[in-house]
Amino acid sequence: MKYNELSEEETYVIEKKGTERPFSGKYNDFYEDGIYKCKKCNASLYRSEDKFSSGCGWPSFDDEIKDAVKRVPDRDGRRIEIVCASCGAHLGHVFEGEGFTAKNTRHCVNSISLNFDTKKKVCNNQETAYFAAGCFWGVEYYFQKLKGVYKVVSGYMGGHIVNPTYEIVCSGMSGHLEVVKVKYNSCEITYEELVKYFFEIHDFTQTNGQGPDIGSQYLSAIFYTDDKQKQIAMNVLDNLGEMGYKVATILHSAFHFFEAEDYHQNYYERHNKTPYCHSYNKIF
Repeated sequence: MKYNELSEEETYVIEKKGTERPFSGKYNDFYEDGIYKCKKCNASLYRSEDKFSSGCGWPSFDDEIKDAVKRVPDRDGRRIEIVCASCGAHLGHVFEGEGFTAKNTRHCVNSISLNFDTKKKVCNNQETAYFAAGCFWGVEYYFQKLKGVYKVVSGYMGGHIVNPTYEIVCSGMSGHLEVVKVKYNSCEITYEELVKYFFEIHDFTQTNGQGPDIGSQYLSAIFYTDDKQKQIAMNVLDNLGEMGYKVATILHSAFHFFEAEDYHQNYYERHNKTPYCHSYNKIF
């Protein structure tokens, strides 16, 4: 992953685990609506609605974006350090039991470790993800349920024929997989959350299809749009491997997506049915 260039002062805090002077940071007394991001890798870390005034001299948050922040005990065991889960950048420390908010948690974060995007800017930059997990009817059905996902389209990707039909894809001769195109709002859900959910709605250990649907068009795959998505997907794959799973999912760079025929779109919703080869199984 390519990281942002850091100044000497930023390197001192972010790489060498230093601390900026209290009440000196730009985000200490700052309450605009938006998303706080990692200065090193641009990963989204905190939402403005979770920021509060603790009087400590550093920005305080009582919650983080899910799985965005990692907790690491200090060497002396006295405090818990918080780092960006994506790149390991030092953020500050976390404290519990102080009673500042109902969540009883305070992430004490160095302003210099953060960048900020206004809510308007973030929400206008809608993002796209592509997933293959067997029959696109069931994958579409589950992704449509997620808060922050505002559009899911069934289609084909990965083959060598332009404008493939369902019949050609089903023949296995075109090389395409059944894929869903997920349009989502990064203010409400992260790409990492989408990737983890993807693994929770299908059998990613099956090598020849999905459930009773057998064939190359039903293989499990993630089509990433940039290096950041690729790295996030690889991190989740590594996590699953550490958990003991034999993952069959493959990673590909995204290229031309062909929208499937109209009768495939919103299939289960239109027919008032539920998927026969997909179900939700919490893993993370």
